[in-house]
Amino acid sequence: MNGRIRGQLLKGTTTLLVLTVLRDGELYGYEIAQRIRDRSGGALVPSEGSLYPTLHALESAGALVASWRDGDRGPRRRYYKITSGGLGMLAEHAQEWVAFSRGMAGAVGEPNQ
Repeated sequence: MNGRIRGQLLKGTTTLLVLTVLRDGELYGYEIAQRIRDRSGGALVPSEGSLYPTLHALESAGALVASWRDGDRGPRRRYYKITSGGLGMLAEHAQEWVAFSRGMAGAVGEPNQ
């Protein structure tokens, strides 16, 4: 494998990843994808086809608020900011992830467990 995670595995984690990077401050779509890629060492690279539907769903759920801003050198950009409800959702998703990753580690028999 080339170090990148297959799309179906990434799909289930996009909400957690987006909320995690937005906890640190407002970002627009491309910046969100870059932060996820950078933090994962290139293993996680969300596509536009998964990132933007997730952003829109989180905004509809009240986990994010968004605003349009003029770009420094280019088109307007939609910036996303996590809400207090989004922070609660992040805590829930993080707990689920910990339980899931422990279960998977046990199920696949990772060495040194």
